[in-house]
Amino acid sequence: MFQVKNLTVTHKKDLTTLVEGLSFTLAPGDRAALIGEEGNGKSSVLKLLYNPALVEPYAEWTGEIVDRGLRKGYLAQELTPGQLGQPVWEFCQAVPAFEGAGPKALDRAARQVGLRPELFWDERPMDTLSGGERVKLRLALLLLDSPDVLLLDEPSNDLDLQTLEWLEGFLLRCKVPVLYISHDETLLERTANVVIHLERLRRRTLPRCTVARTGYGEYVERRQAGFVHQEQVARKERAEYDAKMAKYRQIRDKMDHALATATRQDPHNAAIMKKKMHTVLSIGRRFEREKEDMTALPEWEEAILTAFDKEKSSFPAGKSVLRLDLPKLAAGERVLARNVRLWVTGPEKIGIVGPNGVGKSTLLKLAADELLARSDLRVAYMPQDYGDLLLGDKTPVEVLAPSGHRDDVTRARTLLGNMKYKAEEMEHPAAGLSGGQRAKLLFLSMVLNGANVLVLDEPTRNFSPLSAPVIRRVLADFPGAIISVSHDRLYLEQVCTRVLGLGPEGLKEAM
Repeated sequence: MFQVKNLTVTHKKDLTTLVEGLSFTLAPGDRAALIGEEGNGKSSVLKLLYNPALVEPYAEWTGEIVDRGLRKGYLAQELTPGQLGQPVWEFCQAVPAFEGAGPKALDRAARQVGLRPELFWDERPMDTLSGGERVKLRLALLLLDSPDVLLLDEPSNDLDLQTLEWLEGFLLRCKVPVLYISHDETLLERTANVVIHLERLRRRTLPRCTVARTGYGEYVERRQAGFVHQEQVARKERAEYDAKMAKYRQIRDKMDHALATATRQDPHNAAIMKKKMHTVLSIGRRFEREKEDMTALPEWEEAILTAFDKEKSSFPAGKSVLRLDLPKLAAGERVLARNVRLWVTGPEKIGIVGPNGVGKSTLLKLAADELLARSDLRVAYMPQDYGDLLLGDKTPVEVLAPSGHRDDVTRARTLLGNMKYKAEEMEHPAAGLSGGQRAKLLFLSMVLNGANVLVLDEPTRNFSPLSAPVIRRVLADFPGAIISVSHDRLYLEQVCTRVLGLGPEGLKEAM
């Protein structure tokens, strides 16, 4: 059994408390989803539970981690540049459990994750594998050590739809406790049976932890229903209190006037009135004490708040957006697909799907290059790698308000506040922000630029499962055209008017 008692994590640099008083227990069969907005400390908690030395450079912690010698398997969110450049066999040999594993153990681990055992000795660099192959390979290496608990940081990132379904099955079949972070709501709804929710309230200054032994969908529904009920009760109590206080103030003011009159005209009666006034004031103090015991209005970490200007972003229904005909789609010398035809007209919302490595991002980049060259369109491009657009030392405010004008800066700060940026985060270099914070920044940039065509590579991948529904609603209401690549099943269903599958023979209707 894996247990955490009263865990508190504090950032060393600004003394921000990320997590406070977190306690939970995991047993075999538990699939615990660790959720929360970007920057709330989810990855830090996972690293800390695996090896406190990983967070020592930037965070302090108190509490107790009861693992009693359990073997822990940890899947980091990203590989280092050095690891990505290694041949697969060299990457594998760096794992101690791989060195001591025999052919049967390797074959068994490969079968558990659906890989060919030969991949362990592949000469290709790690960065040439598909996202799905990398995740499966790393999971297989973890399983070689027969871990007693798995700690997985974003295992669903960069997976195609088929591999996402495989991951769901893997989690459901897993015999040991699993604690994992994911932004994929469908995966959370299908696999999680415990939810650990990290929040930061009151302008991100007050941490709150919630542990619910229930499925993700039920947790969200119960949470919302609880907030609605609590707000109804709280507002009713306040309305009754206000009515009672209004009546009390009338009596108090009447007594106050009578006392003032008696003091001038009838000193004997004034003494009696003073006693009555003392009783009235005692009632007022009792009412004030009752106010302290009233049901509190609910507090929650609100989702991001922004929207496109429908007038600026509107798009004529019959206008041609893109006519892209490619005899072949290639990455270097390798041909990925042939006879690719991508035509978009009017305010269509296109979603492109396909296996990892088939060339979806390559196709999207070609479409973006052609569209950005057009003067009759206002095009915004969000690549999968945000560093392509946020290099340098510009702060979020400078990215959104390059003019430096006072009104532009004020508007930028207001929008960043709506996206839950703290004041100090607005002054950090944008290139050093988390993936979620950079995603929010690029999203705001598209809003401010009044784009009427959006080219988006995995637009929801870095938004929390609680923010992603807001992003989907905003994009579904966007009046312009969208051309996107996504593995987010809810995005494809709720936003896209057409879903196209990319394969070796080009694009075909997929959904």
